[in-house]
Amino acid sequence: MKQFSFIACMPDRPGALHRAAEIIKRYEGNINRIQYDRRIDRYIVFFEVTAVPEAYDRIRDELEKIGYLQTSLQPVAFLKFHLYLPNCPGALFDFLNYITSSGANITYLDFDERGQHPERLVVGLNIENTSLIDALLNQLKSRYRLEILEYDTTGEKLDDTVFYLRLAQKLRSFIGSAEDEFLMRFLHDINHIAQELSNLRKDPVEVFENILKVGDCLNRTTGENFFADVQRVKISDGIELFCFQLPCGGNIYLFDTICERVMIDTGYGIYYQDVVNMLQHYGLGDLGRLKRIYITHADADHCGAAGYFSAPSYLNRETLLITRETSRAYGSSSQGCILEEVYTKIINLFSRFNPPSNVILFPEISQAEKIIEKRGSFPVVALFRIGDLNFEALQGLGGHMHGEILYICPEEGLIFPEDALINFKSLSPDRTEYNVLADYLMTSVNVDSRLA
Repeated sequence: MKQFSFIACMPDRPGALHRAAEIIKRYEGNINRIQYDRRIDRYIVFFEVTAVPEAYDRIRDELEKIGYLQTSLQPVAFLKFHLYLPNCPGALFDFLNYITSSGANITYLDFDERGQHPERLVVGLNIENTSLIDALLNQLKSRYRLEILEYDTTGEKLDDTVFYLRLAQKLRSFIGSAEDEFLMRFLHDINHIAQELSNLRKDPVEVFENILKVGDCLNRTTGENFFADVQRVKISDGIELFCFQLPCGGNIYLFDTICERVMIDTGYGIYYQDVVNMLQHYGLGDLGRLKRIYITHADADHCGAAGYFSAPSYLNRETLLITRETSRAYGSSSQGCILEEVYTKIINLFSRFNPPSNVILFPEISQAEKIIEKRGSFPVVALFRIGDLNFEALQGLGGHMHGEILYICPEEGLIFPEDALINFKSLSPDRTEYNVLADYLMTSVNVDSRLA
């Protein structure tokens, strides 16, 4: 038995869902999850089913035969126009023949012969096969006076009767030209997070809006719109520390020494080229001098660009596993939480997550404790130097994320506490608005709030 997922697009009439359930039962499939919310989309139902592969294939075949199986999420265009009908019997009927033959769905019709424009019909259409639009318009123009009011292929103008198609088009702007199969799996995931949060009395439409806000914030703060707050701190004659706060979170710290440059955390992958340009602006553009990267934890805004740099990344085994497992709750008390798992997929995809590939692991705590002492409650898992400064890598308690590491330089009073310590008053309104999205979508950014 294996678990499968699929999306059904069913007619809005009594018994439709019952008919789909009967087909699943007939082939001994077990429904593990179902989600349908008329407030969101009156046609779309999400299923997760356990079945043997052969039975699942038959279930899909049966659903496809009766037109219930959603197999693609192709872009849908919205077209709105004025059309002037002749004042004669059958005029509307003749016009509708053209619409039906084009495969378009009517979303809006407005006509009143006693109104201000007695011959004018206002028409709104959703058209899945956009290649037919020109042919339809040419047919209509050859017979009627016609004025186009709106034509949109972005999904912005689609109505809520095709909510998930509209959502899919918006997602494409963040994740590129993804294949339908991938996009439908991704829709399954984000539908699951909406289902979980709906059970916590959150508005599902607001959930989807906040997911889209995450992608929008990241995309619109790249390129010409990229910015960073910067501090330069002279540590000694031969060492300068640069501190960069990126638009949507994730600080980068870079030590510039006589012999080398060393980075702590990398920011989101989506900002990599912007960060390279920023380093060049500050005279730090020679990446050959970047010899080491130290990672605090596995969140995308802290290690998501590490894979783009050739320098080795130092981290512990737990952090490496989390980047491979693609769930930020892995190894914690909230492991298995749907909200944490799906949010990780969302943020990794939107932010172009490219985790460390050139890796040097810190010793396991069980080994480190035999030879290295603790600082307070925190095991010191490694010692290293940057220039003439002595640093300690401290194993965190795992409140914000399992495997978290804090870096300290006691002699200079420097501490890099990952996300265990944040000066919230320093955040701009835009950064605050972005950061609360993660809190909303996971209910907490900490995998163990008690430990945090």
